[in-house]
Amino acid sequence: MTAFRSDFLRVFQERGFLYQATDLEALDAAFAKGPVTSYWGMDATADSLHVGSLVGIMANRWLQKTGHKPILLIGGGTTKIGDPSGRDESRQLIDNATIARNAAGIRRSLAPFIDLDRTQMVDNAEWLDQLAYIPFLREVGRHFSINRMLSMDSVKLRLEREQPLSFLEFNYMILQAYDFVELYKRYGVTLQIGGSDQWGNIVSGTDLGRRLANAELYGLTWPLLATASGAKMGKSAQGAIWLNADRLGPYEYWQYWRNTEDADVERFLKLFTELPLDEIARLAKLQGAEINEAKKVLATEATALAHGRDAATEAAETARRTFEEGSAGEALPSTTRSSADLQAGISVVDLLAELGLAASKGEARRLIKGGGVRLNDVPVSDEAAKLTDAALDGDGVAKLSAGKKRHALVRRAPPSPD
Repeated sequence: MTAFRSDFLRVFQERGFLYQATDLEALDAAFAKGPVTSYWGMDATADSLHVGSLVGIMANRWLQKTGHKPILLIGGGTTKIGDPSGRDESRQLIDNATIARNAAGIRRSLAPFIDLDRTQMVDNAEWLDQLAYIPFLREVGRHFSINRMLSMDSVKLRLEREQPLSFLEFNYMILQAYDFVELYKRYGVTLQIGGSDQWGNIVSGTDLGRRLANAELYGLTWPLLATASGAKMGKSAQGAIWLNADRLGPYEYWQYWRNTEDADVERFLKLFTELPLDEIARLAKLQGAEINEAKKVLATEATALAHGRDAATEAAETARRTFEEGSAGEALPSTTRSSADLQAGISVVDLLAELGLAASKGEARRLIKGGGVRLNDVPVSDEAAKLTDAALDGDGVAKLSAGKKRHALVRRAPPSPD
């Protein structure tokens, strides 16, 4: 492990963010010397960020906490093209009004994590929308080799899969590189940060800055994250894990983190909370059923950052009441099923009738059709829906609800003794 002079890179490495850098020694010296102005770009493709963006958000939070100046770039211009990185097909084109609404939603996503009064949010449409095509090709396009562009992962993987890549998307890396140069000229930005899938685009920006402005620019990335089982961060069986409360409530957000796989607990505590490293090390040593306490700490700390401490505490208490007792203190009705049954899937209609949440299977279907059934507080809309092992939390429990006041639990049976 490298011994860094700068507080930021030391934190960045210790907490598991550090993956690639264009010149790590020079960047460390720049951080140690004084405030570094960096940027991180987000295209406005949705009206909320989700957990998949959280590594970048936390990186910017640590930049700000260690005295540096992160600039948050909304891709109002690049959203109109669409980043081909990691995709097998083109994004749908988005109109200006939708981009503006999405940008406002992204600002709400960022506000709990980053002091927006002390940083700048910039829209690259300010300069990209004003470009004249022929002058841009002559000034910027001549510095890009088609041979090198074809070797970039965002392009190469699409072509290897024999998926179409439009000329519109092919321009994306040029515009992202140009963003870096404009941000350097306008705001003194010398560092671009991003996920490792952006490495090629970032390096292109540092190279373009040297060619056009004789600027010494840097790039820094974090690894693309997946769960220990290979699932993509920010997704669940019920859909995206949004950061904005109007898209996903604090309780559901808390439950997402509570259901973290055992192997991910330490890593996620480092990345997604600000707990001291010695406390994280203590929690990471918990084994067996005790690791669930570490997961609850992770859930509460992560939810506190996104939704506030009061909402996180309330979510934790709601989970305790919901999964341990009814609202009046009585035990909730429950059923226990084998792992084999859960892997095959159990009809939600059958469970509603069995657990007394519906008087009959016919009523159960009407409840589902009317939007009155929820699994782990997520609406069930399909009458043929099945409850599978994926719906169970870390304790092997799922909650089935009919209306707002009737709840029951489905538990996984303990393994048979040898």
